[in-house]
Amino acid sequence: MTDRLVDDIRGALRVVIDPELGENIVDLGFIYDIAVADGAVRITMTATTPGCPATSFLKEGAQAAASTVAGVASVDVTMTFEPAWTPDLMKAGVRASLGFAAVN
Repeated sequence: MTDRLVDDIRGALRVVIDPELGENIVDLGFIYDIAVADGAVRITMTATTPGCPATSFLKEGAQAAASTVAGVASVDVTMTFEPAWTPDLMKAGVRASLGFAAVN
């Protein structure tokens, strides 16, 4: 049940689009963790840099999107920059579409 709820939350988070990159926060690799306990959801996420001007927008979007999922009673979103986001966290197709070379 919890795994399915996490999958549903991850799907809902795909509606949150980074305004600078034009891709959703899941495929960009911004979501580090989704934890669920008795309907209380804790999302740990990041942005491209600590100074990203869209940080508040992305955090509020994630909270709003996750709140729409059936079975979610509350949502807490924590922003972290450890570990730092890198392009290698993106899905390969998104990385290629944005023109990032493979990171080795």
